[in-house]
Formats: sequence, C-alpha cells, structure tokens
Amino acid sequence: EKCNVKLDFNTIHLPSFEVPEGVTQDEFLEKLCYEGAAERYPEITDKIKKRLDYELDTIKKMGYSSYFLIVWDFINYARKNNIMVGPGRGSAAGSLVAYCLHITNIDPLKYNLLFERFLNPERVSMPDIDVDFCYERRQEVIDYVVRKYGQDRVAQIVTFGTMAARAAIRDVGRVMGYPYGEVDTIAKMIPQEIGMTIENALIVNPELKKMYDENERIKRLLDVAKALEGFPRHASTHAAGVVISKDPIVEHVPLHKIGDSNVATQYTMTALEELGLLKMDFLGLRTLTVIRDAINIIRHTKGKEVNLDKLSLNDKKVYEMLGQGNTAGVFQLESSGMRNLLTELKPESFQDVAAIIGLYRPGPLGSGAADDFIKSKNGQKPINYLHPALKPILDETYGIILYQEQAMQIAQELAGFSLAQADILRKAMGKKKQDVMAAQRESFVDGCIKNGIDKITAGKIFDEISYFAGYGFNKAHTAAYAVIAYQTAYLKAHFPVEFMAALLTSVIDNTDKVAYYINECR
Repeated sequence: EKCNVKLDFNTIHLPSFEVPEGVTQDEFLEKLCYEGAAERYPEITDKIKKRLDYELDTIKKMGYSSYFLIVWDFINYARKNNIMVGPGRGSAAGSLVAYCLHITNIDPLKYNLLFERFLNPERVSMPDIDVDFCYERRQEVIDYVVRKYGQDRVAQIVTFGTMAARAAIRDVGRVMGYPYGEVDTIAKMIPQEIGMTIENALIVNPELKKMYDENERIKRLLDVAKALEGFPRHASTHAAGVVISKDPIVEHVPLHKIGDSNVATQYTMTALEELGLLKMDFLGLRTLTVIRDAINIIRHTKGKEVNLDKLSLNDKKVYEMLGQGNTAGVFQLESSGMRNLLTELKPESFQDVAAIIGLYRPGPLGSGAADDFIKSKNGQKPINYLHPALKPILDETYGIILYQEQAMQIAQELAGFSLAQADILRKAMGKKKQDVMAAQRESFVDGCIKNGIDKITAGKIFDEISYFAGYGFNKAHTAAYAVIAYQTAYLKAHFPVEFMAALLTSVIDNTDKVAYYINECR
C-alpha cells in the first residue's frame, strides 16, 4: 500500500542548458549556428541559409534546442582540451545545424545528406547523436558532464548479460552437482554460432540428441538449462551509454552501484528512452587514439603539422594504396573480404570509399549488388536507369540504390513526396509491413503519374526501391566513417613509419595483432 509508482511515457525530461542572460535557448542556438556557418563556408548562400533556417525551425518546434546545446557544449569541451572527436556517426551527419556547431565534421550539402533521415518533422522522436572520442580520454568528457549537470543527474546505463546455451548448461551442471568433465563435454557439443539455442543444437547435432534421448541425467540437465536460457545472468554497464536528467535521476529511475564507483540505472536503454530521459552514447574509438598518436609522432620526429580537417580528398597515393588492398590498420577497410572488394573495385574518389563501407555487408554481397556495382564502375556492364530522372540521384553509385537517402530522394523527386513522408516510406520498407507498403505503393505510383511517369515504370521503380531498401545503408554514417577510413589511409600512405608505430602502440596488449602488424611493417 505504501508503494506508489507512476510511470510516465509522455514527458521528455531534457536537462535545461544554461544560456547567457537575456537570450533564450532558441536564440542562443541560432546565434551559434550562424557563427559556425561563417567559419565553415566562404559565404552563406541562400541555399545554406534556407536549409539552416528550416532545420532550426524544426528543432525549435520540437523543443530540442537544449539537446543540441548540451551536445555542442561537451564536444566543444573535448576539442578545446585536445581530446580527439570523430567526424560523426549515424544519421546526425545529415544535419547542417550539427555541422555548423562542429558536432559533426562532414558537410551534408556537399554529400547530399538529408536532415529528415535524422529528425523527421512529422514524427516526433528523440534525436540520437552518438559521439566517438579518443579511446584513452573518453572518460574525461563524461567527468566534465558529471561536473556540469551534477553527480545526481548523470549515470551510466545497465545492460544485462543473459545466459547463452553453453553458459546455462555449465551453471545448471554446477548447481546440480554433476562432475565438471561431464558437463564440459556436453556444453562443448553446442555449436558456437550467434543465436544458437539448446533447442537448435538438438536438431543440428545428432550425437547430442542421442544422449538426450537415452540418458535421463543428461535429459534433466538440458531441460533445466533450456528453461533458464536467455534469462538475465548478471548486470554490467553499457559500454557507451550515459543518461543525463534535469532532476535527480532517482526521481525517475532506480539506480544501483556497479563496482566501487560507477552508478548505473537499473533500467536498460530502451526503457529509459520510453520514459523520456536523455540517453547519449559516448563511444571510445581506438582509431582516433591511433590518429592522435601518429600526428604527435610526426610532429616530434619530422617537425611537420598534419591538419586532418584540411586534407585533399583526391590524393592519388591514397587511392593507389587502397586499390592494391594494402589496408592493414586502415579503419573499416582491413578485413580480407574488404581487401578483395577494394582490389576489384579500385576506388578513385571519396564517394567510392564511402560506397565500399555500405557495400561490405551481407545484404549487398548476397544479393549481387556489390558485383553489379563493381562491374558498372569498371565499365564491364552498362548502367541502366528505369527513368532519366533517376540519373542525378544514382549517378555516384553507378545506378544502384545503395543508401536509404537515395530511396528517400527518389520518392521526393519522382513521386512528389515531402522528405518527411519519404522517411516514413523508408521505415516501412525496412520493416517490410505489407499493408503499409500497399498504401505507400499507391501514393507513390499516383505521385509519379502526376509527374508524367507512366504507371508501369512507376511500379517498377517502387519495386526496385523496396527491394533495395531492405538492406539500404544510412549514407550519413558511411560518409562520416569514410572520413576516418580516408584519414588513416592518408597517414599510412604518406607517413607509414609513424602510423605503424601508433598502431602497434594501440594493440600492445594483443599478441596476435602485434605479430600481424609487425609482419605488415616488414
């Protein structure tokens, strides 16, 4: 009777960012954006102004000015203290506001990145800006946030480790007092595959099934383990998640202590978002530490300053190295499959590097899109467009729909959708909801007919988009990660000694990798 808990799923508890006296948060955000735009562009053209005002207007209407100011503030702190910050990740790179605030470092206008992919004016949902920091100094940024908003208002987030098939068998065997050797033998009969369950193992491993059917003790062990499989086993802290609240967090969420110092929420990330709390990902990215160390070594041994923000993206030496598959240590491009793709594709532009990151995934590889892309780029296959209006949108990917943003642009240009409607279409395609798709198809075809495209062609275009949308990739994320890939490739091509030294330092605890990179040095 004393317990009284009301869970509120309709309020957003954004911390309030303190702005100078006499201005509102909205005004302060606008002022910062226009100052940043003046730094980013030689002149603020009508196109830039129009896009910036549109984004600011949307952010103000949704009540997210404070959110952007909070992110701007801690990134600004990191940059001032020489803590490496990534160029952006996820869909946030599609925002011009984020670019002008120096939250991201990739120009959305230059690369046709869409704001609506990040924040949809027709669907209010919390924006999500995840930030990569230098692996060694990420904690300093979290400490700054704790100092600024108060220890009772910032916490890390719990994540629950669940019992996988093998762990469940071992735990149950120990409690039931079975001999270790016997339990170990059975646990090892479960194939080590992602998502493997005891139920599946009994199907794929006939030997295990035989033991289960013939031996009562083993049947009991596996039945109990089956019942416990997938249950939470222990709590730990989410690798990157931090929650910031405007009131003491205990007023919204229970907390608990992990280890000596870390305080974490007892609710997981998804529950926190549903309760309207602000969750941010502060990610530690080792590659940023490698880049920082390499630049310091170059400064120390060669007396040269390398400014990564001013690199030419047309460096021949870099593309030659990538085309040879010489990419050990190059961010996102070093796996053997990726090297094969690079040697076949022979990238010649920054767009090609971004495309490779989008292509190297099960969807495009399995469906043959990657092969088509390579053949079209190298002139072994003609590039066909179902309609001439598709050419400007699909030009950079040689006629293939590789990015979600391209699917959105097609809906906008050919069917007259607003980008916000196009984003809803993209989501529906990703989730493959048949009823929603049928309604969307109808409005897409009608829109195309109004624009003078015949019904059959319009239907074909829609089918092509929905086929590709299932594995289409977020272009803003690829472009941002391609920047880090290019920067590491540039350092490796022009300063191999310094780059490899920094790389070896970063993997000093991993004997296999040390051996691998020493071999690469030879």
